[in-house]
Amino acid sequence: MGDTRAVAVVTGGAGGLGAAICRALAEAGLRVVVTWRSSADAARALAAALPGDGHLALQASVTDSASLQALAASVQAECGRADVLVNCAGTTRFVAHADLDGLDDALIDEILATNVRGAIAATRALLPLLRESALPGGGVVVNISSIAARTAMGSNIAYCASKAALDNLTLSLARALAPQVRVLSVAPGLVDTDFVKSLDVVWRDKQCASTPLGRLAAPEEIGRAVAVAVRDLTFSTGCTIAVDGGRPLL
Repeated sequence: MGDTRAVAVVTGGAGGLGAAICRALAEAGLRVVVTWRSSADAARALAAALPGDGHLALQASVTDSASLQALAASVQAECGRADVLVNCAGTTRFVAHADLDGLDDALIDEILATNVRGAIAATRALLPLLRESALPGGGVVVNISSIAARTAMGSNIAYCASKAALDNLTLSLARALAPQVRVLSVAPGLVDTDFVKSLDVVWRDKQCASTPLGRLAAPEEIGRAVAVAVRDLTFSTGCTIAVDGGRPLL
């Protein structure tokens, strides 16, 4: 008998946050496809280390629709199904919000192409498989958004706008793809990844103090939120799940 586990495809799965999401989904019993654009070794090592077996690392770039179509074909050939898509691939760079000259056109285009167009293109490519899912509640798309969509505070103003667009996209897709596919956003606050830990300690401590729960989110908490959205929230679609420690309350 073939592998009957549900399959989750995670774009940007080799990054710090993506890796935590992959681990949470594998722990929930799903077979995980870790996609990578340039970090092949990290993606393959992660796939090999995930709980369970049969996990894959496949190359794809969310800014290249042909690459995403090839990914969908590979998932079909290797797994025979795709039940979950997590749009985690994203990019940004720190630019002061008032420094409009520092926010050059190339960076704006890169952020919007990756964070917004990439989520649309990945969903489009995997949609035929997602529509066939036998999961309770149907196939699932989880967009990894950010508190920046709500607060308009983040690494730069184009990044904030891209996450607001992603939350709006979640609403539109939830309406358009129902009832076969549910679409949700998971919106973290600042997540204590290795990258964040490498930043200025005084700034990091200030972010903790500005959060009602007094700390940053752990990557594992974002992963668990995604797993819950997939496994347990079978009658939820078009909503944003905040994992931000109550940051907007202050």
